[in-house]
Amino acid sequence: MCGILGLLLHDPSVDAAPEICEGLSLLQHRGQDACGVITCGPKGRFYQCKANGMVRDIFDSNSITRLVGGMGVGHVRYPTAGSFNNAEAQPFYVNSPYGIVFAHNGNLINTGSLMQFMDHTAHRHINTASDSELLLNIFAYNLQQTGKFRINEEDIFTAIGGMMSQVKGAYACVAMLAGFGIIGFRDPNGIRPVGIATRKSGTGHDYIIASESVVADAGGFVDWRDINPGEAVIITRNGISRRQIAAPNTFAPDIFEFVYFARPDSVIDGISVYRSRMAMGDALAVKVQAVLKNANIDIDVVIPVPDTSRVAALNLAQKLQLPYREGFIKNRYVGRTFIMPGQQMRKKNVRRKLNAMALEFAGKNVLLVDDSIVRGTTSKEIVQMAKDVGAKKVIVASCAPPIRYPNVYGIDMPSRKELVAHGRDNDEIAAAIGADVVIFQTLPDLIDSVRQLRPAITEFDCSVFTGQYVTGGVDEEYLQHVESLRADNNRLKALNLNFGTVEGKSDGDGSHEPENKTGASTPVNGSDDTVGLHNSWNTHS
Repeated sequence: MCGILGLLLHDPSVDAAPEICEGLSLLQHRGQDACGVITCGPKGRFYQCKANGMVRDIFDSNSITRLVGGMGVGHVRYPTAGSFNNAEAQPFYVNSPYGIVFAHNGNLINTGSLMQFMDHTAHRHINTASDSELLLNIFAYNLQQTGKFRINEEDIFTAIGGMMSQVKGAYACVAMLAGFGIIGFRDPNGIRPVGIATRKSGTGHDYIIASESVVADAGGFVDWRDINPGEAVIITRNGISRRQIAAPNTFAPDIFEFVYFARPDSVIDGISVYRSRMAMGDALAVKVQAVLKNANIDIDVVIPVPDTSRVAALNLAQKLQLPYREGFIKNRYVGRTFIMPGQQMRKKNVRRKLNAMALEFAGKNVLLVDDSIVRGTTSKEIVQMAKDVGAKKVIVASCAPPIRYPNVYGIDMPSRKELVAHGRDNDEIAAAIGADVVIFQTLPDLIDSVRQLRPAITEFDCSVFTGQYVTGGVDEEYLQHVESLRADNNRLKALNLNFGTVEGKSDGDGSHEPENKTGASTPVNGSDDTVGLHNSWNTHS
């Protein structure tokens, strides 16, 4: 799961970088592995800063002031199909046929055939294992087919249409063409979120493209509108153009956005994430009441697992007329353990992240409410923490159904072996995480909790619960391939952690350079219409 952002300011003399970095900090929950910004300044020159790490660590005042220009693209990332290599930090860039910057949220499922096309037909070199770079080059190849020195909006729409006919999977993207403008588009199933908003500025308007509406809200942008499935939007200082490029397939936004990933103050595809989580709590309360009555267990207190489950847990407690308490205190300076690579790192960070207050647990039957149970590593540690401080019984209730299948559309849970619910029933899952009872939301109740806020959406991507993939093209061979890639990447990550690899800015050859705040961003030389890639474009002076 990644976060993307594009910004075009009406006044080209005002630098967009400070606002882009602020926006990326609001999307930090979507990825903590790497972040980056590329801006476009006078004469189509690009300036960039990207590296492994958090937004607050990579972008200080010195690096931000070096990012010149009134439009730019930003990205926060964690690795899925690619590796953790900091050479894969986005946005990506190509200089042919034009200077193009590209940021992508999602995952392609036909990378094998696309790589063959790149090698044998397009003759374009892919330098990383990231499908985002591949998607960029497919887009660039289709632009190149125009054969024009200067392109117009019609050419861009045509190129996006050609790209959409070639690629399969989930993609929400923002691109920037040197000296031209920014572009946003979304896959025909609308699996990953992205939208646009405007803000009055002098005699014109500023425009923003972002993964979540909260970024627009914070920046004073209005008229937020989700980009439709299969739609492309081109924004220049002359205005905005929209076009339905591909006929929409089954509109199926990822329901896990509402369960876990998105911020509660965001609205995605017309659905308030906050209100959907309230509804999840109400529905889960009914299930909890039935299960506990059958098991003859009385609950003394409802405690959420911070932070995502708070809204649902409060509604559940109110519906069941039970006390609601904050039993876990969170250290806000430790990242989200679900996103952290490697089981051992996730396990170590749970107790760094949370501390249980004995006063709320001792001698009580505790109902812990969590948004979901994925690998079970975090859940097991949390249950043990509750018991260590004296909980009599620990019942775990999940706002989501059991996750038994891998996600192939950009969420970091591709290996079935890593999923605690895969091949287990509820009693076996409870035993695996050390709980006395585990209770899961039913899939119909989860879907209804989200869909009731926008009945026009008839389907969601629920593949992690059902194993049914809305795009098709996902078979056993593909799943084994993705699981193998992820296992290799985890081993490499563990090796780098064990040997203390220094992480810093990404050089063009994928090597590591220690952090250098005085040279955090680098200009890329070019002309008004194209940007020439030279051997120091990603070097730090």
